[in-house]
Amino acid sequence: MDIFAKCYKPSLADEAREKKIYPYFHALESRQDTEVVMEGKRRIMLGSNNYLGLTTHPEVIEAGVRAFEEYGSGCSGSRFLNGTLTLHLQLEEELAAFLRKEAAVTFSTGYQSNLGIISAIVGLGDYVIMDRENHASLYDACRLSFGKMLRFRHNDMEDLEKKLASVPEKAGCLIVTDGVFSMGGDIAKLPEICRLAKQYGARVMVDDAHALGVIGEGGRGTASYFGLEDEVDIYMGTFSKSLASLGGYMAASERVVNYVRHNSRPFIFSASITPASCATALAALRVLREDPGLPDRLQAISARARKGLLDKGIKIRMSDTPIIPIYTYDTESTLIRAKQLYDAGVYVNTVLPPATAPTECLLRTSYMATHTEALVDEAVEIIAEVLSHPIER
Repeated sequence: MDIFAKCYKPSLADEAREKKIYPYFHALESRQDTEVVMEGKRRIMLGSNNYLGLTTHPEVIEAGVRAFEEYGSGCSGSRFLNGTLTLHLQLEEELAAFLRKEAAVTFSTGYQSNLGIISAIVGLGDYVIMDRENHASLYDACRLSFGKMLRFRHNDMEDLEKKLASVPEKAGCLIVTDGVFSMGGDIAKLPEICRLAKQYGARVMVDDAHALGVIGEGGRGTASYFGLEDEVDIYMGTFSKSLASLGGYMAASERVVNYVRHNSRPFIFSASITPASCATALAALRVLREDPGLPDRLQAISARARKGLLDKGIKIRMSDTPIIPIYTYDTESTLIRAKQLYDAGVYVNTVLPPATAPTECLLRTSYMATHTEALVDEAVEIIAEVLSHPIER
């Protein structure tokens, strides 16, 4: 059997291309902003994780330019060896202080952060218990570890407790959940998770990729949102969303962070974050710290979009975050609607299996603090107009 045989089998991507409803790899020809030029045409951007709109902030851009001039284009080595800059240390120190943890360590991507944290912490004989709707990087992190993974039904605390009760008494156990779930936009039931963790002697890790800058005091994330900063053992997050850059981090106690620094293969054997990425993340963090009202503006513009969609009779998956998914149910309808919206000037993301159940496909819309009310209203009108017409197959 030729190992490449699978590559030549017909696929959903092939079928979508043939029907001209393929939704991926549209080329951006402008900055990542509330309005973009994509493939030669203006589109309202409702498919970005640039929640605070900081990718175009003058201070963030200037920080990246200065880093290029001072440090060059790359580090050419891992943090463990020649790849640590004073910028990395400064970013980690200010992140830890902002998140009210003893220490932080940065990784080259958010995906790699999860791989690096869990593969180091969860060892042979340990257990990691995951929400079924956690991000793919958390699943892959569990596969990379030597522990045993158990999954509980999404935000189902009764099922979580059953999984906890099944863990051998002498085994180490880590509960891992997204803070804000990336596809549905709903928030983890962190108070119940922390209560059960304490009851069963487990530790708690929260993936705050979509929560940093979005919820909590001044945008400090899910634990802050619930007043549980002392109850969550590990925070993980990314720089590619609210912090308008590239990379990721872990914040925890100094001993836990130090252990990961010296035992995480993805950290030890990867090149460090580039100077410009590090500097822009640090600048964005400072903008957020100095303007704690940014998350409030994000919530206000998201609430306006949510109300506008509901007023138009559009069925959405309810949330209290800037992620507002629209139900489109089956795969083909979702692809068709995404193409219609794209042609009408609104970019959204498609959510298809395995990210969702086959009959619960979604169009994922997401909003920025820098969206104007007029732009949101225009997008809602376009969405309502497109969805008002039946699909012709």
